[in-house]
Order: sequence, then structure tokens, then C-alpha cells
Amino acid sequence: MSPSRLVLGLGNPGAEYRETRHNVGFRVVEELARRWGIAADHLECNSLVGGGVDGRPWLVRPQTYMNRSGYAARCLLERYGLDPAEILVVYDEINLPLGRLRLRRSGSPAGHRGLESILENLRNDQIPRLRLGIAPETGTPSGEGLPDFVLAPFAADEQEKVAEMIQRAADACEAWAGE
Repeated sequence: MSPSRLVLGLGNPGAEYRETRHNVGFRVVEELARRWGIAADHLECNSLVGGGVDGRPWLVRPQTYMNRSGYAARCLLERYGLDPAEILVVYDEINLPLGRLRLRRSGSPAGHRGLESILENLRNDQIPRLRLGIAPETGTPSGEGLPDFVLAPFAADEQEKVAEMIQRAADACEAWAGE
């Protein structure tokens, strides 16, 4: 069955990245798979995919590293003849406070290398995206400290807010899918 839409969560593959700030996109896709009772574990275009049941979008977790996610997105869109507007990219955003969500139809990557890879590979900035805020309440790291921050797990006192954000982000994906 050919997908009509994709929800593509960004993250890095591997157990060592599972609970990091950079992997909240994967966690949203996993929550959608749980809600919908589907397995998103079929390997296609260097991604774990699944879904498309009952008119719902396919769920995608690229298994390339974050900065190379565009290859997987382009492969899937070309394979199924989809328009870039039929993909929702879900990813972490350091410029938003922890727990805040922002849904947009288009725009720049704003420094996010994963989204930058997708925009470059699809040669289009008209790609819907759902940004999930991961910035701490005090002092957002920048420069050389940023990679260590996004590749670190959330603090214990942030876990409840993160869990709520994942649920609300999955709700937003469902709303987008039903648009």
C-alpha cells in the first residue's frame, strides 16, 4: 500500500541516543505507533517505517544520523510520488522552552541540521514541521557546548514535562493527519 502522508520523526539511531533531547522526534513517532497499534519497523529507504492503516499517515524514523535525514526523506517521497507538503517533520528545537510546541507549514531550518538536510535534499522549504522545545529554563547552551547538550538525556526533574510534550506532540500529529 502506498502512503498518502508521512510523519517523519528525527533522531539518531542506537540505544545510546534513545533518551536524548535530540531524539524526541523518534519518541513522538513511537507514541503514534503505540496509539495506533502498529509496528513501524519495516526497513525502507534507510528508515524504519510502518502504518498507512485506516487512512493514517505512515510513520518514519530515519536510521541515518540526524544530519543525513534528508536522504531518507527524499527516497520515500520519490518512491511514493509524494509532494513535500505531505510530510510532517517532527524534531527537537533548542530555541523553544522545554515543553513548547510550534507547528508551521514552511520556513527555514533555523540552524537545525536534520531539517536542513531535508530541505536541501527535497529542494523545498514548503515542508510542514512540528518543533518540540528542549531548552532548559536556565541558560541555553550554544557553540561548542550545544552538541553535548542535545545528545544528553533529560534531567530527572524534566521527565514529566517531556512525557506531557510527547503526548501533546502526538495529538498535534493526529490533528495534522486529519486536516
